[in-house]
Amino acid sequence: MYRYDEFDKDFVAQRVDQFADQVERRLSGEITEDQFKPLRLMNGVYLQLHAYMLRIAVPYGTMNARQMRMLAHVARTYDRGYGHFTTRQNIQFNWPKLSDIPAILRDLASVEMHAIQTSGNCIRNVTADHFSGAAADEVADPRPYAEILRQWSSLHPEFSFLPRKFKIAVTGAERDRAAIQVHDIGLHLKRNEAGELGFAVYVGGGQGRTPMIAKKVRDFLPEADLLAYATAILRVYNLNGRRDNKYKARIKILVHETGLEELKAQIEQEFEALKDGELTLPAGDVEAIRAYFALPELPERERDRFDTANAGYINWLTRNTVAHKRDDYAMVTISLKPIGGIPGDATDAQMDAVADIAERYGFDEIRVSHEQNLVLPHVARADLPAVYRALEEAGLATGNAGLITDIIACPGLDYCALANARSIPLAQELSTRFGNAERQAEIGDLKIKISGCINACGHHHVGHIGLLGVEKKGAELYQITLGGSADENTSIGEIIGRGFEPSKVTDAVETIVDTYLSLRTDKAETFIEAYRRLGAQPFKDALYPEKAKAA
Repeated sequence: MYRYDEFDKDFVAQRVDQFADQVERRLSGEITEDQFKPLRLMNGVYLQLHAYMLRIAVPYGTMNARQMRMLAHVARTYDRGYGHFTTRQNIQFNWPKLSDIPAILRDLASVEMHAIQTSGNCIRNVTADHFSGAAADEVADPRPYAEILRQWSSLHPEFSFLPRKFKIAVTGAERDRAAIQVHDIGLHLKRNEAGELGFAVYVGGGQGRTPMIAKKVRDFLPEADLLAYATAILRVYNLNGRRDNKYKARIKILVHETGLEELKAQIEQEFEALKDGELTLPAGDVEAIRAYFALPELPERERDRFDTANAGYINWLTRNTVAHKRDDYAMVTISLKPIGGIPGDATDAQMDAVADIAERYGFDEIRVSHEQNLVLPHVARADLPAVYRALEEAGLATGNAGLITDIIACPGLDYCALANARSIPLAQELSTRFGNAERQAEIGDLKIKISGCINACGHHHVGHIGLLGVEKKGAELYQITLGGSADENTSIGEIIGRGFEPSKVTDAVETIVDTYLSLRTDKAETFIEAYRRLGAQPFKDALYPEKAKAA
């Protein structure tokens, strides 16, 4: 993984000193909260319902054990003993005192971490496939390019005050595990017929108030042109993006209002002026960055022998391990979705435990997924029983990756000042209702995603079942969407009908699931496959029988 050089260290240290001075001026009353707001946002500090919140960057979701232990230290020392891993591969702390945040940032800097550009109208934390560098199906590791984009975008003088926040995701496999088509820029790393590396480039994806799927603007962009082309896109957006209405300020609106062909022409015109100039990536520099992400030296190991008497282990092995590019190794998903628990939360003790396991069995590497789980990308299959036992001791051995209880949820009205409804209690109730392992196995792959407001931090638009909290006449209501997906076949979920009161949502989801089970062709047909075959009507008829009878 990438290591800070002297420039990085100095850059982060200067930012910490600068923000410490800004915090001191705010606490003394020298500046008002309104004056402080843009300063704190540039350093990952939000003001939520009850307290300030600090969002820490985990670039492309990759960290080591030392960094995870520092996150545990922050949770234990400055917060309430836990952190919340997010859909942006970041971690949030919900209860720090403002006066402590400079100390937190200094502690983080000591392990090469920071909170820069985790908020504000800038280029946010660049995300990537959480199986990058280990997946058997990838063309190449996308993280070196995510790191190049991170270095290029950090405090970029031209792109620090964009019309709105800007998000970039990179994947290196045909199977999209980075949700690139719902990002402002999505990059699909691929090879052309000559075997050269480059990117398919997507622009204008996003969720929120106006969900849109990104449009492809380049089928193949040569590797060397990555920064020049990204600059061209950002310049067109920065010059023409709406600044008069924040709800229409994202690049997806610019794509929609300008039209794809006209926008492509503007990007290409800007790119021609930049091409073959100082933004061209030298092959040597790319190789130098790529060297940081080389596969660890993985000694040959025997395959593990299954403990067939342990149903929990077999279930975990089936759901939470994935094929590695080496057949004697596996990638392990550590579920942060215990039955009845809060999605994405991990205690300080659990973070320490993950750090210990990563050091002992995972070559000191940990990933954060955009699905609010953790990943050990390189685990010898012979060590899987021991890893399972260690995770079990830490309360982290839930074998539900990709199942109905592997729920994505934003913090919702329990924390967020923008939310209309509570996401966490609903996620806990759904998880408890569907927690039986046999029932989850019968249902199969099914993604539930919950957002407490239209900003869609819980990615409800691309959930197979999406739940959106809205406010109606002062009361919470939940709108259901069906058929969303964030993979290589991205789709935006369809609003199924009128909303449901909080006490009726779980029953409604159960009705949807039972309808699917009764209509699927066989056990191999997943929910999203069945929905695309059947359409919405059978689910509408089941959810709103009074309308079905009237028809």
